[in-house]
Amino acid sequence: MKTYQAVKERILVLCEQKNLTINKLATLSGIPCSTLKNILYGKSQNPGIVTLKILCDGLEISLTEFFNTNDFRTLEQEIE
Repeated sequence: MKTYQAVKERILVLCEQKNLTINKLATLSGIPCSTLKNILYGKSQNPGIVTLKILCDGLEISLTEFFNTNDFRTLEQEIE
């Protein structure tokens, strides 16, 4: 799994766990819905750490909690 796929999947899982729509997460985070959709639909495959922190704030979790999954611990090498 590539990093951007892991980020996308993690956002979707967290939204499901917290019963949030993508639009609601964008509103809670204070970011444009288009920014979040660009991440989720692969248009933006390199979201910045600040954007991820803002999303975490909207989800009421820390960056550590966001990245603390097996998917992130076992990411494949990005450099080819």
